[in-house]
Amino acid sequence: MNIGFIDYYIDEWHANNYPDFIRQSPLGARMKVTHAWDQGPQPGKKPLDQWCRDMGVTQARTVEEVIAKCDAIIVLAPDNVETHEALADLPLRSGKPVYIDKPVAPSRAAAKRLFDKAAAHKTPMFSSSALRFSSELHAALSSPLKNAPPDFISTRGGGDFSIYAIHQYEMIVKVMGVGAQRVMMTSSQAAPGLAIDYGNGRFASMNVAWGHPFQLSAAYKGTGKEAVVLNQIDDFFPQFIEAMLTFFETRQSPVRAEETLEVAGLIEAGEAALKRPFEWVAVGR
Repeated sequence: MNIGFIDYYIDEWHANNYPDFIRQSPLGARMKVTHAWDQGPQPGKKPLDQWCRDMGVTQARTVEEVIAKCDAIIVLAPDNVETHEALADLPLRSGKPVYIDKPVAPSRAAAKRLFDKAAAHKTPMFSSSALRFSSELHAALSSPLKNAPPDFISTRGGGDFSIYAIHQYEMIVKVMGVGAQRVMMTSSQAAPGLAIDYGNGRFASMNVAWGHPFQLSAAYKGTGKEAVVLNQIDDFFPQFIEAMLTFFETRQSPVRAEETLEVAGLIEAGEAALKRPFEWVAVGR
């Protein structure tokens, strides 16, 4: 199976590493990144022709060429979510499975437009942060607690909020489900944090601080319930890549659209909340 890359600029971490991750996957023997196109180089970044030579990938002259010559499409631009709608337009009209890198869109409305376009053209579509697929989180949710969503979850992780908060949102939605009602910024700009209110006494909290490992804890009430505590979450890319490649083969997304839309709504509300500390901001529907 030929896989094509479509990117805003190709010399970025995901494009530079996904080809090797795919080769190393149990499914890698029958899948390969063969073509790539980007919108144009950025200062200090490799141009597409050089990147393709270095990576052993064919340089496509147009998005249409990637679609024509590949069986599955990855729309990248992980740090430029504002470009996803334009970059994904033709792929989502192709009928071929399309993975859109995290986060899917900067707002819930934009995310819904992507899903609606995919549905109209019978194009399988999938988007997620890799953190959702961590082996540590999977093991924790495989315990008897998995049958009862927690009453409270707290997550922590590093990086810039606008780029890396998605990883925590993804874990929160996977564990808590959909239905977040409102968010509030509750900490300093040095380590932005949010409270997320689900109603009925259920809450989540998250903090993004440079240099902090990904962590998660969840509290359950009721007789016989125990806490889930994950002090280190770092085994996720192999499982994520396998999920993506399986999606390309089966055309079945491993993540419900409702959950991806929830993540997009939380991203949108969270960005607004950072500008209005200690005020509740509604999560859009």
